[in-house]
Amino acid sequence: MTDNSTIDPLIAEGEAPQAAAGPGRAIASTRPLSKNSRDTLKWARWFHVYSSMFAFLLIFFFGITGITLNHPTWTFGSDIQLSTVEGQLPFSPTFADNTADYLTISEFARSELGVNGSVDSFETTNETIGITYRNPGYGADLFVNSVTGAYQLNIEQQGWVAVLNDLHKGRDSGSTWSWVIDLSAVFLVVVSLTGLLMQFFLRRRRRSAFVSVAVGSVITLVVTLLVLS
Repeated sequence: MTDNSTIDPLIAEGEAPQAAAGPGRAIASTRPLSKNSRDTLKWARWFHVYSSMFAFLLIFFFGITGITLNHPTWTFGSDIQLSTVEGQLPFSPTFADNTADYLTISEFARSELGVNGSVDSFETTNETIGITYRNPGYGADLFVNSVTGAYQLNIEQQGWVAVLNDLHKGRDSGSTWSWVIDLSAVFLVVVSLTGLLMQFFLRRRRRSAFVSVAVGSVITLVVTLLVLS
């Protein structure tokens, strides 16, 4: 009975030995892999398959948005919407010492004016209190007169393509999405390295695989140098 554990795992990949055509001729057998090599191939295949499946949507997202990011004029009919709201604050925008009450103003803007996004900056210039909000594809600039309490809110809402592009870049998306980008990059590295590692063990395709990698690397380097020149 044949012990399956000793069979070269590359036989399943089309690396089966070739039998002799007739009596007296030597049999050209495939050299079996060592146990360490078999284990390495097994884990490389496992990581490659499951990391690529787990990260499929992330890779698909960054691939698609990479194309739209490279073509900023592609809006697919989703254009920028600009709006302006003016009014009067129902409370004093400053404290007793005439410093701006940014927190109360910001809470009013969110609850009553529908402002969203994180605060990007805030400052007081002369008699104008300014607070800026940013989100992917979204920007809001609030200006308040520190004496009269009159305000003006300018909102810029970009289309869904711009929102996706900002997510791709991690622009104004916060720390949580930054972790998503980092994890996506890690998955891409794992998929790439394990794919190369698997090709190293496939004897029939090893040479052509690494020639393809070398040619692709040279082409990428040449194109990069041409762009930078």
